[in-house]
Amino acid sequence: MQSTLISATAVAAVLALSACGEKPQDKMGIRSDQPAQAGTGVAAFTEPGWKAGDHASWSNHLKARANYGMNDHQRAPK
Repeated sequence: MQSTLISATAVAAVLALSACGEKPQDKMGIRSDQPAQAGTGVAAFTEPGWKAGDHASWSNHLKARANYGMNDHQRAPK
């Protein structure tokens, strides 16, 4: 009886500690050597008027998006 209890406790401890391990996360997401302003090459993801690879256009577009489309502080009623 006591050896069964010790075995069950050991198995429970091993199972509990195995849940503490973390899997490596080094292969997640898109890996690309291209900068973000290079674009995806898919027309559906490209806004009209923006040329892929143009860093100044990319920066201006992000600034405009932050100010007019994504900034909730400017859109909130006062």
